[in-house]
Amino acid sequence: MFRLFRSVIDGFILAPSLPLQEDFVYHWKAITHYYIETSDDKAPVTDTNIPSHLEQMLDILIQEEGERESGETGPCMEYLLHHKILETLYTLGKADCPPGMKQMVLSFYTRLLGRIRQPLLPHINVHRPVQKLIRLCGEVLAAPTENEEIQFLCIVCAKLKQDPYLVNFFLENKGKRADSKEAAAEGLREDLSSPDTGQPQSPGPGAGSPSNNSGSNYNLVSSLLNLTKSPDGRIVVKACEGLMLLVSLPEAAAAKSLTESTELCQLLTERLAAFYQALPQSMDPLDIETVESVNWGLDVYNLKEDAAVFTGKRALISFLSWLDYCDQLIKEAQKTAAAALARAVRERFFVAVMEPQLMQTSEVGILTSTALLNRIIRQVTSEALLQETVYFLLGEEVGPETPTGISQIPLRHRLIEHCDHLSDEISIMTLRLFEQLLQKPCQHVLQNLVLRSLDERNYMENKPQEEREEREHMENGQPHDAVDLEEDPLFSDLSPDPKLPSPDWLSCSPPQSTEHSKPDGKTEVHKIVNSFLCLVPDEAKSSYQVEGTGYDTYLRDAHRQFRDYCGICQRWDWRSSPKPIEKCNLDSPFFEGHFLKVLFDRMGRILDQPYDVNLQVTSVLSKLSLLPHPHLHEYLLDPYINLAPGCRSLFSVIVRVMCTKLLNFLFFPPYPISIDHVTLLEGVIVLEEFCKELAAIAFVKFHASASTSP
Repeated sequence: MFRLFRSVIDGFILAPSLPLQEDFVYHWKAITHYYIETSDDKAPVTDTNIPSHLEQMLDILIQEEGERESGETGPCMEYLLHHKILETLYTLGKADCPPGMKQMVLSFYTRLLGRIRQPLLPHINVHRPVQKLIRLCGEVLAAPTENEEIQFLCIVCAKLKQDPYLVNFFLENKGKRADSKEAAAEGLREDLSSPDTGQPQSPGPGAGSPSNNSGSNYNLVSSLLNLTKSPDGRIVVKACEGLMLLVSLPEAAAAKSLTESTELCQLLTERLAAFYQALPQSMDPLDIETVESVNWGLDVYNLKEDAAVFTGKRALISFLSWLDYCDQLIKEAQKTAAAALARAVRERFFVAVMEPQLMQTSEVGILTSTALLNRIIRQVTSEALLQETVYFLLGEEVGPETPTGISQIPLRHRLIEHCDHLSDEISIMTLRLFEQLLQKPCQHVLQNLVLRSLDERNYMENKPQEEREEREHMENGQPHDAVDLEEDPLFSDLSPDPKLPSPDWLSCSPPQSTEHSKPDGKTEVHKIVNSFLCLVPDEAKSSYQVEGTGYDTYLRDAHRQFRDYCGICQRWDWRSSPKPIEKCNLDSPFFEGHFLKVLFDRMGRILDQPYDVNLQVTSVLSKLSLLPHPHLHEYLLDPYINLAPGCRSLFSVIVRVMCTKLLNFLFFPPYPISIDHVTLLEGVIVLEEFCKELAAIAFVKFHASASTSP
């Protein structure tokens, strides 16, 4: 009643611009008088009028801003800034006097920063107490103020995201803390006892300026990191969201402080390691591969239901969820911060935790760790983390590979050897791992595994074209079951795609010549196609005389996959045509590289291996064949290259398989059929289909270049 009467009287006796300010001062003085006049400081703040006065002060500030021009500071805000009200509230909140005052202060700061539109943080009398209040957050786990703390920290993060330069105000020089108890107490005594007319004592408040950030404390990050350890999952998610905002700020000083002066790298890697180490030592690779993806922050689960599906599901989802957070955080981070965070994951998780698991001799352990690594690679999308993951697996070398140097990177050597492991399960899983790597947008994968061995084209015989022996595989220029490429109606559906490049390493139009090679050395595409189609004799073909089983069934898939690969490889500095032969060092000894050597060795045993192994080997080779690199295309898809003595290509490996065991089997069939011969027959089926797939890939690549060439 008294306040209502007073407001009415003030409305008559004060100038029109004063009522809000007078009311604002009244509420503030009511709070300060409480501390001067009250001796009982044990009663909770909710039993006082302080919450109501703070609410009224905030409403007045919002009303004042709404009545003024945008950006104009009113007298109430001037009063709050000049009289260091936020400093005083911070001191009261720190003392938590009366009990619960810290909650009230945090809530007031949060709503003030969130609801006032004009920029407040540049003012020294705002960002300084805000910085001090930040340090109070996360001090005690499961504190009753956690909810208010995280809301306050997140609103500060949001404000910094809006104006990233302001982050410099929150990088505090180490060893230079003005937050001494004596200074705070003195500030409180001065504010509570000084007479106040409600008018500014000096010109309007000035903005502070950021200090030298060398060796800075980043308390905002530290407080958020503390809150990520809260037992309340909602608090943890909010803290992670706040960190996501901070790492994305473009300020270099903040990025440096984030990775060098906080425990962010430690948090990410230690938690990743802890989740990984909580996984069972043995897990079914199929469970690892098929468990549903969980985006971080949405990790809702039921322990009983998860355990009923398979043992370790809950632990696996928790690991994948945190991996997703690390990946997204690095993806959003400023460039130098992203590189530092990804490097920390490589050193403190991949090398320290995963590498020993991958290098172990237990087959069960190898299988589980390889399946987990495959899932990790599949899930990683951030460029920096993907690069560090690849460096961890393959090393950073890009120079020519030598037979004596294949064990230089022990993990790379071990993984490639696992592609030809005695355990078929380990071989298949490791081949899947490499297939997954080949599909990631990382140029280093291909350079390290295959391209560095093909750079000099020294797989070719060092002889002039006219001295090379003619090949005999055609009758009257065409095989009897040759396919007319130009008249197949399916080809009309493979319309030109703007995503496809226009390379020079394939001929630009279907050639009419019946010679084996064109004058410039490029082989006619229809002869290449038919060379692959005719590799398997008709007598051995499972699909012979069966409609709808030709290579054209692979064309659509090949077209789609090639288009996808072209989209990935577009920004890489790959040459559009082969390195001129006169510039190649053809005299240097050729080594196909450890990876291709193992693949070719397995391909050479395709008639002796289990069906599933063969499918995976051919799948990896088809992925390599699809890549739009001229040397890889030449080496894997041109049957007519003149190989140097002792060298082999994909085509020559398949021919050798045909000329040995398969022909022997056709002319001297066993009776009765044994299990070994069932394996052989399954191998023939895979080989036949693989040849069709290679023929389709060769044609699609030719068609793409012809369609996009001028």
